[in-house]
Amino acid sequence: MTGLTADLGQFLASIKYEQLPAGALPLVRNAFTDTIAVIMVGITEPIVDIVRRTVVEPAARHEARACLSSHYVAAPDAALLGGTAAHTLDFDDQSLSGHPSSVLVPAILAEGETLGSSGRELVTAYVAGYEVWSELWRRDLNYHRKGWHPTSIFGVIAAAAATAVLHRLSAERAAAALAIAASHASGLGANFGTMTKPYHAGMASRDGLAATRLAAAGMTAGRDTLENPQGFLIAMSPGGTPDRDSPVRVGKDWYLLRHGMLIKRYPACYFIHRSFEATVKMLAGRRIRPDDVAEIEVTMGRGQTTVLVNERPQTGLEAKFSEQFSMAAALILGRMGVPEFSDAIVQRADIQAFFPKVKLKPVDEYDARDPVHGPTERVVIRLKNGEVLDTGPITTIRGHANDPMSVEDLWAKFAECTAQTHAEPEARRLFKLLQSIETLSAVRELPTCETIFRS
Repeated sequence: MTGLTADLGQFLASIKYEQLPAGALPLVRNAFTDTIAVIMVGITEPIVDIVRRTVVEPAARHEARACLSSHYVAAPDAALLGGTAAHTLDFDDQSLSGHPSSVLVPAILAEGETLGSSGRELVTAYVAGYEVWSELWRRDLNYHRKGWHPTSIFGVIAAAAATAVLHRLSAERAAAALAIAASHASGLGANFGTMTKPYHAGMASRDGLAATRLAAAGMTAGRDTLENPQGFLIAMSPGGTPDRDSPVRVGKDWYLLRHGMLIKRYPACYFIHRSFEATVKMLAGRRIRPDDVAEIEVTMGRGQTTVLVNERPQTGLEAKFSEQFSMAAALILGRMGVPEFSDAIVQRADIQAFFPKVKLKPVDEYDARDPVHGPTERVVIRLKNGEVLDTGPITTIRGHANDPMSVEDLWAKFAECTAQTHAEPEARRLFKLLQSIETLSAVRELPTCETIFRS
């Protein structure tokens, strides 16, 4: 049988480390490294504790380390915790209209630890998951318009793909894993700016892994679930007319090399990054008070403005999806790091008073690199004295796939994110291992962190 579902199953059954393009390895190393970093900085957020106490602890199985801690849980629950922690601060990498690594890395590490997988197998699984995500994503675009969160609707199938490779499933069983995972696909944009958004990544990681285990145990599923008229692509399509028929490109046209990964410099939705950084650079060396500003106009893609709905955020989570906060942070705070997304700072009187000055101007142009974005952004600040400040077109930011972080930049972020969980020598050792993950003989070679989940 041929078709999208069956062909992807065949790809997963046949992919080998030796077949991967040379340029993929540095990207995968960075994906694992950055994801572990953001897990560590997100580990103390309330949502992680809620998920651990409510869902994970009652399972009482001991298969894999939870977030590389000394606390063992069932592998699906380790994936759930890791994915939730990785996405909780919105500091995780981005590509394909979502956050691939916060879903893939936790599932791969959890099941890889359970199976005794080698570093090469982890790398191969990651590439397989990324490629399957890409193959589905390219068939229709702008899923945010329909209210879907691409991280979870594609992530769950990608996690199933990755773990199917770790399990070395046959083509038929791998296709079944994808089909089972497709019935788990969910995640709503209405929950952005709340604890539920990071849970989307965790549940996708867990449910994709669970789908693979169910397929390995013999659970049946539709043979054409992805492309069927009552299947995944039609159900998720913004316009109802996805590409269900074109041949698969996985293993031929490597999506990972084309789209790469965007490593974030700020712990918030990427849609506010470019405008924030360009505004900070434009204001460097100038002393402009909030009262000096008459209006700020920000031009960006309609796909972005669809998500940035919090015009008057009251919490740090809401502020992560607020261009009004981004501009207030640029002009008043001059920073937009983890501390700036506290409820107390967001609720400051001067921050709140500034929000009405910021206006969004959506445009219907789309960036070929990721159509959920506009190709450029622009910030125009009009001062009360008549002066106009203009960033001009903003096309990229450091950390983008077209302008990647250096190893030194990545270490600086890793060190910051692990400062509360690891002494510097321990952090450097973990960083070095993650930057050469393909050399591991087993996941257990990654050191255990004794400072988290002590209770």
